[in-house]
Amino acid sequence: MTKRLVDIDDEILEEARRLLGTTTLKDTVNGSLAEVARGAHRRALTSGDLREVGELLADLGDPEVMARAWE
Repeated sequence: MTKRLVDIDDEILEEARRLLGTTTLKDTVNGSLAEVARGAHRRALTSGDLREVGELLADLGDPEVMARAWE
């Protein structure tokens, strides 16, 4: 881990601390960074995701598939 000197907005820090339930500056900053990274990964679409969506949408145009959907 690397020590860094940064200016941090106190109001935003307190909000992050409250939301994360952390008590130390280190836990709050590390928790905030981790949450941002996890959020980015959750929002990222892969080519596999897009291919899967395309396959699902293709089924909507298939009368046989749609006829079985209500069985």
